[in-house]
Amino acid sequence: MAKAITALGFDYGDRSIGVAIGQSITGAAQPLKALKAQQGAPNWELVGTLIEQWQPDLLVIGFPLEMDDSEQETTRKAQRFANRLNGRFNKKVVFVDERLTTREAKSQLFAAGGAKALEKATVDSKAAQLILESYFNQLAD
Repeated sequence: MAKAITALGFDYGDRSIGVAIGQSITGAAQPLKALKAQQGAPNWELVGTLIEQWQPDLLVIGFPLEMDDSEQETTRKAQRFANRLNGRFNKKVVFVDERLTTREAKSQLFAAGGAKALEKATVDSKAAQLILESYFNQLAD
């Protein structure tokens, strides 16, 4: 039987970074409070607190690509964010294709709570949850 993996998932953004926690046994994740960011930089102390609190085995970052597989400016920023996470906290970082996760997050939140549920930070962390669950699904395949 494979070792259980606990992971923190991130949906990178310049102003808000969605966060989720999950584990591989169930393949499920739950959204946490999104981190405010200034030009893509979160409060690193808050990130450290999350890592200390949840003790993840690895960090899963959404990899933003265009629909034609080309990279965009956000792709490079997400890579820099991942490099900083690895450098600061010495945790393994894994990228997961995040295309359409924000759209799916909005759809799920709207279905559950209408337009009032579509607050930016809530959407970002829901997207992080979907990114993390996508990673767990890939492990199961």
